[in-house]
Amino acid sequence: MAIERTLSIIKPDGVSRNLIGRVISRFEDAGLRLVAGRLIQMDKPMAEEFYAVHKNRPFYNDLVTYMTSGPVFVSALEGENAVLANREIMGATDPSKAARGTIRADYAVSIEANTVHGSDAVETAEQEIRFFFPDLQ
Repeated sequence: MAIERTLSIIKPDGVSRNLIGRVISRFEDAGLRLVAGRLIQMDKPMAEEFYAVHKNRPFYNDLVTYMTSGPVFVSALEGENAVLANREIMGATDPSKAARGTIRADYAVSIEANTVHGSDAVETAEQEIRFFFPDLQ
């Protein structure tokens, strides 16, 4: 098994509903370890840069607006196959399609306000972690 790192963001809906501890506990209970974390308020330029990959998609402006609507908790998680493990713990992007017991099935309020973001690949994780934690080694 490969030890990897992945990025996790607890989105504004998760932070505003005091879910940070519950979400982090899910990751820790699954064997992932928190190696960096901080509460931040993304501004528009930061959100636009982070989500630039979606710039030409119809939901981009709404996503930027949502992610700047309140504080988010960004973290780097480490563990065996961390990217896949994180994605399984989060559940499907659309909470109506998320498996029972996943974060999104349990806490999401909509497809946009789905409580968490997670890296989709090892390469993406490396870029995303560097974006928020440039000094993390």
